[in-house]
Amino acid sequence: IWHSVTVARLWLRPCSPAFLDDYLTAVGEQALASVGAYQIEGPGAQLFARVEGDQFAIQGLPLLEVLEFLRAQGVLAR
Repeated sequence: IWHSVTVARLWLRPCSPAFLDDYLTAVGEQALASVGAYQIEGPGAQLFARVEGDQFAIQGLPLLEVLEFLRAQGVLAR
């Protein structure tokens, strides 16, 4: 069994109602497919003033930690 705890912090920037309407119109149904209704790897990056932490963890999977675990288990080459 393996687990990893990763902390990421995101600061929303001040957004006008018009900007948010335009954003939601642009991303459409994709907003409903994401926790928080944003996708940091796409137009959702515009919602933030500051981001700290692992980009992969923000996207939903701490990929670098997973890869290191798989190397340690011999699943991936070192």
